[in-house]
Amino acid sequence: MTGVKQARLLAIAIPAGLLGGAYISEYGFGLFPCEMCWWQRYPHFAGLAAGIFSAFLAPARVWTALAGLAILTSGLIGGFHAGVEYDWWEGITGCATIGSAVDVMNPSAAPLVRCDVAPWSLFGISLAGWNFLFSTLGGIAILALSVKGAGNEK
Repeated sequence: MTGVKQARLLAIAIPAGLLGGAYISEYGFGLFPCEMCWWQRYPHFAGLAAGIFSAFLAPARVWTALAGLAILTSGLIGGFHAGVEYDWWEGITGCATIGSAVDVMNPSAAPLVRCDVAPWSLFGISLAGWNFLFSTLGGIAILALSVKGAGNEK
């Protein structure tokens, strides 16, 4: 399997897997996303689309590299979010506040989720931290495989 084909497989599998996990944790286990969680999902949507495009549109290497950049972007946002959760630095959104009185009094409103509190962790690493690890390493691997396989693309 060539580098571009391996990169293409990763470019589809990584965002599909991480988005699938996010939706399972949300709808299966009630771990609703905060604003910064959504920021991490958007690049995965773009990366998944670019990964799928790489299977049908030429040049595949360019689409795969774009997917890798999108996945890497999600990882960097996840790293920032994890730092906010671990109190390494302050977040840049208002989602760390409790919300307005109107929100609190409206039971049909979407749940208020704080960005500075990790709702779940495994081995001391939050969901944002895991996204940082998988997406950053995956994005770098996709970019490296895309460059490595540039000479023998099919």
